[in-house]
Order: sequence, then structure tokens, then C-alpha cells
Amino acid sequence: MIKIPRGTQDILPEDSAKWRYIENKLDGLMELYNYKEIRTPIFESTELFARGVGDSTDVVQKEMYTFKDKGERSLTLRPEGTAAVVRSYIEHKMQGNPNQPVKLYYNGPMFRYERKQKGRYRQFNQFGVEAIGVENPSMDAEVLAMVMHIYESFGLKHLKLVINSIGDSESRKEYNDTLVKHFEPVIDTFCSDCQSRLHTNPMRILDCKVDKDKEAVKNALRITDYLNDESKTYYEEVKKHLDVLNISYVEDPNLVRGLDYYTHTAFELMMDNPNYDGAITTLCGGGRYNGLLQLLGGPEETGIGFALSIERLLLALEEESISLDVEEELDLFIVTMGQEADNYAVKLLNKLRKNNIKVDKDYLNRKIKGQMKQANRLNANYTIVIGDQELENNAINVKDMVTGESEKIQLDQLVNYFIK
Repeated sequence: MIKIPRGTQDILPEDSAKWRYIENKLDGLMELYNYKEIRTPIFESTELFARGVGDSTDVVQKEMYTFKDKGERSLTLRPEGTAAVVRSYIEHKMQGNPNQPVKLYYNGPMFRYERKQKGRYRQFNQFGVEAIGVENPSMDAEVLAMVMHIYESFGLKHLKLVINSIGDSESRKEYNDTLVKHFEPVIDTFCSDCQSRLHTNPMRILDCKVDKDKEAVKNALRITDYLNDESKTYYEEVKKHLDVLNISYVEDPNLVRGLDYYTHTAFELMMDNPNYDGAITTLCGGGRYNGLLQLLGGPEETGIGFALSIERLLLALEEESISLDVEEELDLFIVTMGQEADNYAVKLLNKLRKNNIKVDKDYLNRKIKGQMKQANRLNANYTIVIGDQELENNAINVKDMVTGESEKIQLDQLVNYFIK
């Protein structure tokens, strides 16, 4: 038997209703914030991610699904959404749009060759937001407020917003030089990933899961000590906005995020549930990227965004025992007795559905008792039973499956009855 590839999942009908609920809710929230949906290809030029995400990242070095097409072009299944959205922004000259900043959101499958674990898949669904064309602390605050709004709207309460500033390019360069000098004497005691990052992206050593408890990591100077005046002022303004909005946050100077294009504000949202073995789970993350557009051949514009995993959101809801209101039901289930009644039901079904009435019938020639059980399983609000007598008298009893009460109407008025 051919089985599903490792690291992927089938979303079965009983679960896809939850996905639709979440996606519809996210769409509605984006309308409140005036963000417009963008859809980019599932595969892009490999160079886009190598340049946009960064050659030194784990994503590019280890996790991308890359292949050559028949024209010998190197293509990659998208591992994240920001680079593709920025590529589209540049290609379609969105900087010329009179409505600025350009506020976009996306939702779709991403692909990374990662070790399978709970809440993490090799094909996963990512929802993300990008606001491009403005560098303003109030925009950073809006994005952070949106993150909190999204998760709180699903009823999640044990949330911890972690923020940091990784400064502008000038601050980062000075800090990176300091980190190289700090780690060089002991780098041979670190993992192979950290050793390879020393001269390419030394800030990533600070959030290494393997070496996080080493003294050299604990004693390293913080990026906040190297922020220039402009970066300090920007960071303070972001925090002031958060304070005004009554959004609680924790500052973590080791938070640097995993992609090379971040500058200034960086953040993660954690689930901090004391009743779940003290576990803290990263739900989403993002930050500001100044320089990414120029890196990809675009204009000197800046942006900020975040991405969240739908799978992680579902896991968080499960861990906090939060149920989504996704119970599906039918307006009507038609029970038939005999071939003539069944033939009539086929035409009736079609007419009802064209009038936006959710309806179904039996297809297995079950007895009345079996058909009524099926109506219950499908959460039908009403049932009718059609037989020779009902057809002859043009009359039908419409049964309310909740109250058990019935109402007699003319069969040829059934459509109008349900429309009303």
C-alpha cells in the first residue's frame, strides 16, 4: 500500500471544518485591519530564497526542497512566505500604488525538510502578514497588536509576547564583529552549526537550542548594548505604543530570529501555559526587515511582518481545551419510501440546493429507521418522509428534529417553506 510521505498529513473532513473556520476568521480579521490577500506560486526561483532568506540560514542550507525543471532551471518549493511576497511587490511595482503602505496577507502551504515532531510538518500551512512601504514605530505596534488580536480571538489566554531590537545594519555589523571575537576562542566546543555560523551569522549562535546553556552564550554582550541612537529611539517608540495599547511584553536580548533580513523590531509569541507541564511553545514570529527589498533588486522600501502556522494554532487550542464552533448541519434530510418517491427526491434535492438549502437523502436503500439515524448523524434540522401517499396527496409532514414537532404543508410548497 502506498502511504503518505513522511512529515505530511491528510486533513480529513472532520478536521477540515476546523481549518475552514480558522481561515474564515483570519480573513475577517484582515478586513478589520485593511490587509489584502496575495497569492504567490508554490515554487519560485531558488535564488530568491538563497538571497532573501540568507545563505547562512538552516532553511537554505538544510531544509529546502530544490529541484531542476526540464529547462535546467533551479526551482524551490517555497519554505516561507515573505521573500515571495516581496518578490511580487517588486515585480509588480507596488511602490507606485497610491495606497501606502501596501498591506498584504497570505495563507498557503510551505515546505521544509525538517525532523517530524508534534506540531511541525514538512508540508505545513502558513498564514502571514506583510506591511511594506513605511518605517514607523506605530506600524510595528499595529502588527504586534494584530498578532495578539488573532490569538485572543480564538480564546487563547496563556500568551507571552517576547520582543527585542536587533538594530539597523550599522548596529548589527558592529555587534556581529564583537560576537566573532567573543566566540572565536571557544567555538570548537560548540555544535557544527554554530561553528559554521561564526563568520556568516554569529547572532544565530545566541538562539542555538544545542548550546544555549554554555557560559559563552550566557556571558555574551547583548545587541541592545550596541544599538545606535536611531535604533534605540525606534525601539523605545515601539514599546511606548505597546504600553499605550496595554499589550504586555517581555524583552529578550537573545531573540534574533532565524532569517537574515530582520532589522530593528523582532518578536515571537509564546504559549505560556502553567498547566501544561510548564511548556512554552512558539506560536508565531516575525519582525521588521529593512534592506530585504534592495537585496532582491527592489526599491529602498522597508517592511514588517509575521507568520504563523495553522497547525501550531490548532495544537495550542487543543492544549487549552478550546473548542471551535464548527458543528456542521443540514437544513433538511429527505427520507424516501419506494422508487417513485426516490425519483421525485432527486429532482427535489436539485431544486432545494439551487435555492441555497443544505439537503441530502439516502442512497443505500435503507429502511426508514436507518434513514432517520442517518439524518441524526448528519445533524439535520428537519426531515421529511416521502412515499406514494405523500406524492398522491401533494402533502408532507416537516419534522423539527430538535423539538420533535411536525407541520403539514403542500409538497410543491416545500422549497418556498424553507426559503422563508
